[in-house]
Amino acid sequence: MQDSVDKRHLLGVYAKGIAMGAADVVPGVSGGTVAFITGIYAELLDSIKSINPKALLILFKGGPRVCWQHINGNFLLALMLGILTSVLSLAQVISFLLVNHPLLVWSFFFGLIAASSVHIAKQISHWQISTMVILVLGLAAAYGVGELKPSELAPELSLVFLSGCIAICAMILPGISGSFILVLLGMYGHILGAVTDFNWLLLATFAAGCGIGLLSFSHLLSWLFKRFHDLTLALLTGFLLGSLNMVWPWKHTLSFYENSKGVKLALEQENILPATFQTLSGGADPNTVFCLSLMVFGLVLVVFLEKIASKSVEIGDQ
Repeated sequence: MQDSVDKRHLLGVYAKGIAMGAADVVPGVSGGTVAFITGIYAELLDSIKSINPKALLILFKGGPRVCWQHINGNFLLALMLGILTSVLSLAQVISFLLVNHPLLVWSFFFGLIAASSVHIAKQISHWQISTMVILVLGLAAAYGVGELKPSELAPELSLVFLSGCIAICAMILPGISGSFILVLLGMYGHILGAVTDFNWLLLATFAAGCGIGLLSFSHLLSWLFKRFHDLTLALLTGFLLGSLNMVWPWKHTLSFYENSKGVKLALEQENILPATFQTLSGGADPNTVFCLSLMVFGLVLVVFLEKIASKSVEIGDQ
């Protein structure tokens, strides 16, 4: 009976990993947001934090089985397999959708993030002036990141490693998109291309950077949650609200730049209303009804995930 429960739990973790991977592929959306709304964020941080020198001592003294249990290995393995499955299988699909149906994709994620910000805000036990100030600071920081201009770096292995260290910190922060950080660094195209072209050397270097950054940053995040729970949640809520600027579907491009491959990409953009989008784009359909429907669907999906997560917690407490 216990084995079947464990298998169902790990299958659920694998599915959540797939959702996290899909989110991490899209610039402007954070896998950490998915982890938070699906109820595995705290377990994820604690599991990553347990990979430390103490784990090595347990490995030498107690053996691989005891060490695996100490680091919550089954959970981490199921989650990582889900993320890898998603990244390897959905990278091309999401790239296609972003190119051919950007309004619909961004509308869906706008609804997801808007609802997620409400979900995280609801976890704050006491609202004070300090929490409001921190929320505003988080909002301003995320909005400011969205206004930064992309750069273009050569895919040298040292820079790829450093980009992995930086991006993974954003990926596990709800509201800050690791993929968008890669866009700002000029590495997003290189990493996505490495996934589709199976450039294992570049991917391994990037993964090593992610691993080092993740192990380091998880300790800080865990400490913040334990010492400043409400303030940390307020900051994350601000991050999510500020990131809505990045995923607003209807945008007008003010200027472009060319990357190292000669591809023309948007440099400066402003958010506009659907009617204005139709005018400025020469009569292109803003798909207002479909986009608003997808926003609502994203909102409803978060509420649905909240209920599933709460039921999982109730079952685990029994």
